Amino acid sequence: MQTALDLITCFLCEQTRYFVDHRRVNLTAGSGGKGACTFLSEPRKEFGGPDGGNGGDGGDVVIKVDQQVKSLALVFPLYRGTDGDPGGKKNCYGRNAETTYIRVPLGTIVKENGKVVADLSTQGQEYVAAYGGAGGKGNRFFLSNENRAPMTATPGEPGQQRILHLELRTMAHAGMVGFPNAGKSSLLRAISNAKPAVAAYPFTTLNPHVGIVKYQDHEQVAVADIPGIIRGAHVNRGLGISFLRHIERCRFLLFVLDLSDPEPWAQLQDLRFELEQYEPGLSERPQAIVANKADLPEALANLAALRSRVAQRVIPVSALTGENIGELILHLRELYDGYLLTEERTGGQPVRW
Repeated sequence: MQTALDLITCFLCEQTRYFVDHRRVNLTAGSGGKGACTFLSEPRKEFGGPDGGNGGDGGDVVIKVDQQVKSLALVFPLYRGTDGDPGGKKNCYGRNAETTYIRVPLGTIVKENGKVVADLSTQGQEYVAAYGGAGGKGNRFFLSNENRAPMTATPGEPGQQRILHLELRTMAHAGMVGFPNAGKSSLLRAISNAKPAVAAYPFTTLNPHVGIVKYQDHEQVAVADIPGIIRGAHVNRGLGISFLRHIERCRFLLFVLDLSDPEPWAQLQDLRFELEQYEPGLSERPQAIVANKADLPEALANLAALRSRVAQRVIPVSALTGENIGELILHLRELYDGYLLTEERTGGQPVRW
């Protein structure tokens, strides 16, 4: 027979198998403890007076960023804060309740009624999502010259109740943008320590993956593999919007094109169109054009046609053989250094991994 702990463990194991980037949570903070109504009763103190203490404050519910958490899968749909302890006799105050923490990944946005109320983009950042109720007053609090024996004690205030929506937007320096089967996952495996699933048959990644590219000077560049975008993604065709929102926080973009396509320049035009329709100016961020699958026989002719129609620099690579991977990593560092320089000039705080 399974215990409650076993059932919770099984639930958590099931949840961690899936990447979750949005959650609806119902939060109720703890209520304050009630005040006590007591009178001092000791030998030789016949009129000791009121000695009822105040109740403790209810516990807050706080959303906190934890860089070790990578998904919202472990966020439960319902949270209830701890109630404060009631007051006691002899002017003993009730204990304040402990804070309930909800740990979320870096880049989580908190929304209420469709409006953004918190943007959690810094490690350790906290947002008080629901405030605990104040503790009730004991009858000692109501002692006055006019009322020497108050019989009044108040209950604690109820905790705040809120319904919030959590959205995860991947925090990475570079975002790999491309259509399904362009080889983004294979390319991410080739340049970083990430291990997204790859196979010898066509399929598309369903969840974003973040890999870290390490350099000799100990700088680290985070690269996100954004699941394949399809035409019409900006109108939420397929899973378009849920994919596109992960690109919003990327400082620069890597357009990954498939050289097995006889018209790779059309892919670039469609990708830029989808980004621009989703958020104006998104396609104009610092970027690089990466032509993948350069090892295929038809890649040479398609690459020449691509370069004749695109004014920007095109980096041909092969995630399978490793061809030109070093050049891509060096160009990635150039984009990263440009991002750091821009942040310094504008007085911003660059994101470092």
